[in-house]
Amino acid sequence: MTKSQETTYDLVVFGATSFVGQILSRYLLDSYGTGQSVKWAIAGRSESKLNTLKGELGEKAKDLPVILADASDAAALNAMCEQTRVIISTVGPYALYGEPLVQACVRNGTDYCDLTGEVQWIRKMVERYEEEAKSSGARIVHCCGFDSIPSDMGVWFLQNEAEATFGKPCQDVRMRVKVAKGEFSGGTVASMMNIAKEAAADPKLRKELANPFSICPPDHRSQTRQPNLKGAEFDKTFNAWLAPFVMGAINTRVVHRSNAMQNARYGKEFTYDEAMMTGRGTKGRLAAYAITGGLAAFFTASAIKPTRWLVGKFVPQPGEGPSPEAQKAGFYDLRFVGRTEDGKTIITKVTGDQDPGYGSTGKMLGEAGMCLAFDIPAGQPGGFWTPSSLLDGKLMERLTSKAGLTFEVLETR
Repeated sequence: MTKSQETTYDLVVFGATSFVGQILSRYLLDSYGTGQSVKWAIAGRSESKLNTLKGELGEKAKDLPVILADASDAAALNAMCEQTRVIISTVGPYALYGEPLVQACVRNGTDYCDLTGEVQWIRKMVERYEEEAKSSGARIVHCCGFDSIPSDMGVWFLQNEAEATFGKPCQDVRMRVKVAKGEFSGGTVASMMNIAKEAAADPKLRKELANPFSICPPDHRSQTRQPNLKGAEFDKTFNAWLAPFVMGAINTRVVHRSNAMQNARYGKEFTYDEAMMTGRGTKGRLAAYAITGGLAAFFTASAIKPTRWLVGKFVPQPGEGPSPEAQKAGFYDLRFVGRTEDGKTIITKVTGDQDPGYGSTGKMLGEAGMCLAFDIPAGQPGGFWTPSSLLDGKLMERLTSKAGLTFEVLETR
């Protein structure tokens, strides 16, 4: 008997009362109802908060099942995993709270996805549990929010188009954030501050965080130096000034792992980087320098205990976030430029119709979970995958038909 026949639920949202968890739960309820074509439940450690969430979701949620499980309670996590085929986790920072659930999913052969952007934690999970996941059949897919689905699927889309147009993939791809309107989530800020804290205390971790192949298999490396924008720079392709993009540190690693998981489909010497456009002329240049300085100050302050406390007073806290109206008013527009070894060029565009860190992330995470539950063949091997390497075109269809993303070719030459 397969697990799909044995389980009560298709998927469970763990951490449903977190800020993104609430957005995700509402999205699933509005899109799929309860107990109909999709059997799903909400889970967390507080019964009162889960029942409050059900009340806030309205009459449609009255029959939504509730599962009680604490992130540190191995027995409860195992019991939850036994009941479902897929777990979607929003409980971060994952480096602090995420491992017991990954372990439970791996041991129960339960598929899993999350929205972590913590590369040092992902590496630990791969090292500790990949072989067991391959044995149990559990498919683990990290980074299913704004970091890193638009980047990972954006490169996957560009390479598909390049192969169709040029007969070969692009050896070099650059992503540029043209515009993004939205706020950082409190959970994302907490994760970034935790990474800065860990890196300040561990020279080995600092070296690991600087390695663009840190979450790739050991035999997947490149002799070509990877680009890594660290300061203001002018981009001739888009005629705009650039600043470092804070999510690039995780997105680039995920894209390289995707290449590795597809047997170096993009090429063994494939290069990739990300940056954000700040505009043209003096105004754009000054904005690029200001963003560069601001990011450096944030990570420096977050690494030192006295100033870390001060930073914590002025940034969003976990559980905090914008109103539903503000989420819907947000959007993002990402541009990708790819070049083949012989100089052919393709430029593509990826857009999202809501705030990247909240509204759009909730929809992407939900559809990644649905894709795991319904679109991936049972025989697909277990292990630690990326969105594009496991979910590929099936996720692309869900993102464009349900989650408000668009993928478009702008130019080939």
